[in-house]
Amino acid sequence: MTTTDPTTGPAARSSVQATDPSFADFDVRPEIVESLAAAGIVNPFPIQAMTLPVALAGHDIIGQAKTGTGKTLGFGVPLLHRVVAPGEDGYDALPAPGKPQALVIVPTRELAVQVAGDLATASSRRSVRVLQLYGGRAYEPQVSALQTGVDVVVGTPGRMIDLLNQGYLDLTSVRCVVLDEADEMLDLGFLPDVERLLSRTPASRHTMLFSATMPGAVVAMARRYMTQPTHIRANDPDDAGATVKNTTQVVYRAHALDKVEVLARLLQAEGRGLTIVFARTKRTAAKVADELVARGFAAGAIHGDLGQGAREQALRAFRNGKVDVLVATDVAARGIDVDDVTHVVNYQCPEDEKTYLHRIGRTGRAGKKGTAVTFVDWDDMPRWGLINRVLDLGIPEPVETYSSSPHLFTDLGIPAGTKGTLPQAARTREGLDAEKLEDLGETGKRHSSSVRDGGGRDAGRGRGGRDGGSRAGGSRDGGSRDGGRDAGRGRGASGRRDGGGRSTAAPDAPRATDADAARDTAAPAGSSAPAEAAGGDRPRRNRSRRRTRSGALGAAGSSDAAASAPTAGTDA
Repeated sequence: MTTTDPTTGPAARSSVQATDPSFADFDVRPEIVESLAAAGIVNPFPIQAMTLPVALAGHDIIGQAKTGTGKTLGFGVPLLHRVVAPGEDGYDALPAPGKPQALVIVPTRELAVQVAGDLATASSRRSVRVLQLYGGRAYEPQVSALQTGVDVVVGTPGRMIDLLNQGYLDLTSVRCVVLDEADEMLDLGFLPDVERLLSRTPASRHTMLFSATMPGAVVAMARRYMTQPTHIRANDPDDAGATVKNTTQVVYRAHALDKVEVLARLLQAEGRGLTIVFARTKRTAAKVADELVARGFAAGAIHGDLGQGAREQALRAFRNGKVDVLVATDVAARGIDVDDVTHVVNYQCPEDEKTYLHRIGRTGRAGKKGTAVTFVDWDDMPRWGLINRVLDLGIPEPVETYSSSPHLFTDLGIPAGTKGTLPQAARTREGLDAEKLEDLGETGKRHSSSVRDGGGRDAGRGRGGRDGGSRAGGSRDGGSRDGGRDAGRGRGASGRRDGGGRSTAAPDAPRATDADAARDTAAPAGSSAPAEAAGGDRPRRNRSRRRTRSGALGAAGSSDAAASAPTAGTDA
């Protein structure tokens, strides 16, 4: 373990370098130590042991450690130590009791839920009120909690700013601010939101930034919001690589049409536990999840097209073991901590090395073993070459692999003869439907398919379905489109204007009808236009005719009209 900047003194350094220290060895509230011990957490990880002395002294911190090494408690314990809960000494003396004293900003909703849960665990022996603020849930419960009083707020920038603008979220009493997954938070997409939130907090706040990846440019940007920060990196002396040594990394060059088959065999490897499959797009994630379910696997999906209730349902089912395969976009790659994840599969090559690190960091956590498998398509070879070079993985040319390749079975411990469908005897999981779907009062909730089919997208445009009913049994502009697209333009089934035709809507206006008929047929001077009006029906208008500036038809239009006049007379 190394520290790039000096800490606060020899005493702090001796604490950091102590052999197997416990949380009780640090100047932390006894209630926090007892809460952690009750959860089976006694000894801190290196990043926790290194940050505690510095953070407890009130110094700003930039904390960096590999995924799965305990960064949440690295900032959570100091944060909770500084918070004064209701009923504790000094609470009534606070400038504004009930207003948030600590703020934790995270990039994703799932990470907000997880961080809030970890803070609640560490403060279970105290009366600290932790509130989650993120989108997809109803505003009312969050507003009610803020009005009642909270001590710690954990959430995503969007919902926080909404409540800040409405006057419900007051950050003037915040004494500690944490940016988890700071490199993502300070990325261009989040930077304006983060700046807006930080501008509403006191300048004397205690600020901590944590992430597994912290590029130099991001560190320089972060220092703008901090006061003489200490940059702490925690590394295992025996694990000098960028990835965790407990994670076995396997990379295959796989064909897009064979990936699902390879994945289905991989999921039947001996000793496989919970597995996360990462896809690059929402559509791919949904498709792969459906394919796996059809093959007998208990799979769920998390991606941006799902409502928040469905996302939380899938994650709960995964945590509870009702499904053992979670197919996700990178929304789940940041900070999600689920016990006993033995395999991570990159179904599509990650965008860059940071994404790769965060994805495979979902396994091999807290000292456990894990396996990370990456599928690289032929088109992704340049991208993989860059990732391999930056992380020095030593796999520049992944081996070409198919579902029938012998090395696939030997590399991953897949029993010989395994097929792409899970045998009935192995289908022991309850499945996603066994997990209750909570009603979160979701905002921006998508309509069900029945609503969409009965007047959804096309109905919203003033069309009764694409063709207003059915094309069967009618002509292109005839009765099948009555009330459909042509009706929206003011034409009815017979081709007349104003929906069902002016003769129906206004039978007492024969002059207008005659005028329309004369204009639409545009017969030359001297022809008998009234014959068509008397008959009530006329042939379909020729769409290729042209008009001149004076309103008269061009040569082609005149000939078309002249040719159609005898037919109209015959029909009449």
